[in-house]
Amino acid sequence: MNPVDPARIRKIRIALLLGALAMFALLYAPQPVLPQLADVFALDPGTAALLVSASTLGLAVAAIPLGTLSEVVGRRRTMIVALLIAEVLGLLLPWVPFFPVLVAVRLVQGAAIAGLAAVAVAYLADETGGQHLGTTMGLYVAGTTIGGMSGRLLGGVVGDFAGWHGGMLAVALLAGVCTVLFVVLLPAERNHHRQPLRWRPLLGGLRAALSDPVLYVPYLVAALGMGAFVTVYNVLGFRLTAAPLLVPPALAALAFLSYAAGTVTSTFAGRAADRWGRTQALFTSLAVTAVGLLLMLASNLLVIVVGLVVFTGGFFAAHSVASGWVGARASASARGQASALYQFAYYGGSSAGGVVGGAAYGAWGWSGMTVLLCCWLAVAAFAVRLAVPTRKRVAVAQAS
Repeated sequence: MNPVDPARIRKIRIALLLGALAMFALLYAPQPVLPQLADVFALDPGTAALLVSASTLGLAVAAIPLGTLSEVVGRRRTMIVALLIAEVLGLLLPWVPFFPVLVAVRLVQGAAIAGLAAVAVAYLADETGGQHLGTTMGLYVAGTTIGGMSGRLLGGVVGDFAGWHGGMLAVALLAGVCTVLFVVLLPAERNHHRQPLRWRPLLGGLRAALSDPVLYVPYLVAALGMGAFVTVYNVLGFRLTAAPLLVPPALAALAFLSYAAGTVTSTFAGRAADRWGRTQALFTSLAVTAVGLLLMLASNLLVIVVGLVVFTGGFFAAHSVASGWVGARASASARGQASALYQFAYYGGSSAGGVVGGAAYGAWGWSGMTVLLCCWLAVAAFAVRLAVPTRKRVAVAQAS
């Protein structure tokens, strides 16, 4: 293990923050223009949401293979090639005239994005030497929140004036700038030793990541929490622009400024996990997420926005703690595979949860959907509490 260079760590943090920004901007580029896409292609909300679910499905399926491949070809190379492919596809998407083809391209784009999403946590854990990993992971997650907010806001505002084509193109151009900076700034790994392409040790790492029961807690939090989160943001535009609220699309896009709450809370939650323990920080974050969800039941626009801010902040705090837990808990030989499994759960939950949650909204409205999402969050919180039922095991979890 090479000594930790503070200047190099800062460079890594900046590069991965930019990479995360580009990744999330591309991944959710269609989300702010889903109502427009539904009108153009004559779709219901659940079908339009396939443009989001397709990309997260591609990411979930490709996460484990690409995470494992990074052990062979190198983490930096995997992340750079993956993000470049995703950016090229992002620039092509606005010119696709048929909805089924759009869904297919989004599926491939999501698979490409997996090369960054599934490898970044392992790269961070390797190159920081485990020092202040919670804080570093919090900054990385903050990059995802900035990307999610800026991409959705830009796409929604531009899309209101230039159509869904213009909205998605604007997001792709923003991501392109971040991608170039990411490629230039990201240092080559020093502490990761590439493995030869032998399946037995690679599968052994995957087996180790699957055999640790403690890791199933952050995996479950990722799946259920992200399912709830993507459902809310998929259908939010439909609720805000419909009666009785009737918010103009450009103003409805301003709701995505709520992502700023995630930028703050993800960093704070990482520090809280380092100081007070991961389980306590994670349980509290899930509780805050549920409170925000319940606030959004109100019919008052201001209360809905406040609830969205609370919901977003709580979710990203939980994601920051859960993903950092995986990086700290997994052994060095299984870190890449454990990170990939977390991403599989996270984006698999996004894909499946987005479809199920969208269908719930279509069938039961916002209130029925809220009941379903609260049940998901309750199951995740229960799993966290089961993981450490005694103070003694809290101390063990903190030490791990």
